Amino acid sequence: MKLYLNESTDPYFNLAAEQVLLDTEDEPVFMLWRNDRAVILGRNQNAYAEINRPFAEEHGIAVVRRLTGGGAVFHDLGNLNFTFIVPREDCPELDFNRFTRPVADALRRLGVPAEISGRNDLTAEGRKISGNAQCVYNGKVMHHGTLLFSADLSEMAGVLRVDPEKMRSKGIGSVRSRVGNLSDYLPGMDVLDLKRILEDSVAEGQEEQVERTAFSPEQTAAAERLKRDKYASWDWTWGASPAFGKTVKKRFPFGGVELSYESEHGILTEARFRGDYFGILPTEQLEEALRGCRLVREELAARLRDVGQYIHGASPEDIAEMFEQ
Repeated sequence: MKLYLNESTDPYFNLAAEQVLLDTEDEPVFMLWRNDRAVILGRNQNAYAEINRPFAEEHGIAVVRRLTGGGAVFHDLGNLNFTFIVPREDCPELDFNRFTRPVADALRRLGVPAEISGRNDLTAEGRKISGNAQCVYNGKVMHHGTLLFSADLSEMAGVLRVDPEKMRSKGIGSVRSRVGNLSDYLPGMDVLDLKRILEDSVAEGQEEQVERTAFSPEQTAAAERLKRDKYASWDWTWGASPAFGKTVKKRFPFGGVELSYESEHGILTEARFRGDYFGILPTEQLEEALRGCRLVREELAARLRDVGQYIHGASPEDIAEMFEQ
C-alpha cells in the first residue's frame, strides 16, 4: 500500500488529486487530507437543491462536485477526510464496512464510542461523525469519508439549509442527520494529531509494507490541469445538475414578484413572472429572452438589462439574485 501525504487544503485540487490517483496508481492507496471551507456534492445531486448559494457566496464557501454518489457534505479545516483506493478485483462488490472498520477501530482505541451505522455512516452516541461514499472508476474502487473533528456546525447548517417546499428536484437529496464533533471525545488533541494517529494506525494494520509518499511533479501537474478543466468548472459543478423546478417570491418597494422557472443542467428551459408589479411591456418577452441562459448571475443580469420595461422599478441585479434564493 502507498500512503500519500497530502498537505493541500484546496478542495478543487484535492478532488482532482483523487482522480489522478485513480488514473495513475495500480496498487492500494490510503490518503488523509483536509479541505478549506467547501460543500462537496455527490455525483448525482442537484447543486441548486442542496446549497444555500447566497450563504455560500457571502461566506466564501467553495462548491465542488465529487466522483462518488451520496449526499452533500460540508468540509472545513476542522474536518479530516480519508481515501482508500484498491483494484476492483480486490473489492468486487461495494463494501463500506471494509473501509470504515479500520477507522472506527482506531477511534475506539482512542476512547471514541464509534459505531458503523446504517449504509455509510459512523456515529458516536447516535451523532453522525462520518459520512462515506464509494465509486468504481478505471478498474478500481475508491472509498472516501469525512471525519468531523472540530467543524463549524453553524456554517454547515447555514450552507446546507434547503427549503424543500421551494424545490422540485429530480436529483438525489441529502439526508440531514444529527451530527457531532470528535473533539468532544478527544480533549487536548487537535485535528492534525488525529491525522498522524490514523496514518500510523492504518499503516500498522496492513499485511504488506506501506510506502509513505507524496505526489510526484507529474501527478501534481495533472491534478492542477484537472482542477482547472473539470473540478473548478461551472459545467462540472453546476451544469451537471439534473432537471428541477423552483418558485421564489420576493417583496420589493415596486411590488411583489413571483418567479417560477425550470432548469436542466443549469440552463433555463422556462421562466414565468407573476406579481402585483407594473410594467410597460408584457413579461412573456422577458421570459423568452431568458430561455437558454445559464444560471450564472452575470449572464442572467445581461439578459435582464431591460427588465425595468417589464417590471417597473426593478434592476437586473434584483431579479438575477432571485434565481439564487
